[in-house]
Formats: sequence, structure tokens, C-alpha cells
Amino acid sequence: MEWFDNFWAVYSNLVLTLGTNALLALSIYLTLSCGMLAMANAAFMGIGAYVAALLTINYEVAYPVAIAAGMAAPAVVAFVIGKPTLRLSGVYLAMATLAFGEVVRIVILNTESVTGGALGLNGIPQSTEWWHVALALVAVVALLWRLRHSRVGRAFEAIKEDETAAGLMGIDVGGHKMLAFVLGAAIAGLAGTLNAHLTFFIGPNEYGFDRGVEILTMAILGGINNLFAPIFGSLIVTALPELLRGFKDFRLVANGLILVLIVLFLPRGVWDPARLRQWFGRGQRGAA
Repeated sequence: MEWFDNFWAVYSNLVLTLGTNALLALSIYLTLSCGMLAMANAAFMGIGAYVAALLTINYEVAYPVAIAAGMAAPAVVAFVIGKPTLRLSGVYLAMATLAFGEVVRIVILNTESVTGGALGLNGIPQSTEWWHVALALVAVVALLWRLRHSRVGRAFEAIKEDETAAGLMGIDVGGHKMLAFVLGAAIAGLAGTLNAHLTFFIGPNEYGFDRGVEILTMAILGGINNLFAPIFGSLIVTALPELLRGFKDFRLVANGLILVLIVLFLPRGVWDPARLRQWFGRGQRGAA
């Protein structure tokens, strides 16, 4: 197993980053599945990362407690800001949540005595192991799978298709939107906590507009009509910069081009089981 040891020594951080990015893609998939274009996931990730990191650095709390706090803090914030913002929809909701993300970044920058400001936080214990990421990803997928096939999941689908009709059918539109928003924030906070205790250092610029666009790209690239599609999209978006390091600062441009091309040519995302079955069916008929 020497080859595996060598591989893990070089690429362990990349593999674990694939897992945390998959969690981020699932966090925005949850809100998109309820018809909400909310762009606050990067901010929620940052809140979770900073809360958990500050607890482990300053108070030496146990890692499971830090994980729980890193999930709870963005969930509470999402509940508070969700009251006024979730009354909006479409591009207005996107703009409001983007503005919230910028507020979070500025607050972090201007509370240097607590958060380290622009210099960020150093010396975060590297507590994240591979099984932490694997367990978190399996647990989140299982939860969302169960949710998708429950009454709540069917309500999400109805709201996404037609919010007015869903309300007329007796579905609590506001309550279900809040549930998706808060749960998505908790998952993003979990990803932030795992990532912070993996990379040793975090800074406010990691949770800005660029990261928000990247998270959205992951979900749209894979597709939002299947639970595993955002995970597939996150694998592509995470691995591609490693394969194309020459792009350097043009990664955001590449993400934008991906979004445009997907919307134009693959509106249901790369992972579209119906289209894949159609393609394979054509291939089999052609071979026959």
C-alpha cells in the first residue's frame, strides 16, 4: 500500500476539500430545491468556521462541541435574517443575501481583536480527519434523501414549481422556506467548521462573493433535480483548478463561463439521468 501512502501524503487535503465542497453544494441545493436563489451560503460557511475556530483556539473546547457550535451559529443567524429576506424572491432574494454576505465579511474585517481582521486566524488545530468528512457527507446525504422523499420534500417541490398554487393547497410556504434556509445554513456551517480545522488558517476573503459564485456553480453544473448531481458538480469544480493551474486568478471567469454554457446547453445540469438514459439508449440502438 506504499502507493496509497504516497498518494495520500500529497493529495489528502484535496480529497478532503472535495468532501467539504460537496457539503457546500448540498447546502445550496437544499434552498434551490425550494425555489430560492439564496446566495448566503459562503457567509454561513464563514460564520461556522470562525465560531468553531475561536472556540477551539481560545477555549480549547472538544472538537464535537465545536462542530455543533459551527452548525448552530449560522442556523440561528439564518433564522433571524430569514424573517425579512425570505419574503423576497428571485434576483431580489439573491441581491439581499449577497449583501448579507458582504456585511459578514466587513464585520469580520473590522473586529480584528476577535477575528484577526484581514490577517485571519492562524493556529487552528488540525482536528479534521478523513472519517469526519466522510461521516458528515454520508449523514447529510441520508438526511436530504429522507427529506426529499417525505411530505416536506414534496412540499419543497410544489413551492419550487408554483409558490402561489402551493399556498392555495394549504402548504405553509413561509415555514418550508425557512426550514430549507436554516438547514442549508447549518450544512454550510458544518462544511466551514471541517474546512477550518483542516487548513490551519482562515481569512475573511475566503467567504466572499467569489466563494458564493463557486458554490452556486457546483450545484448548477451538476444539476438540482437529483440529490447526487450537486456532489458531481462539486467534484468537477474542485478538481478542475488543480488540473488547470495556469488559469490562476481567472478561476472566477471560468466559473462564469461554465454557468453560461450550462444554462444555454445543459439547463438540467451535467448529471441528468433522463438525458443519460436517452443517450445510452441511442447508443445501444446504433450498435444493434
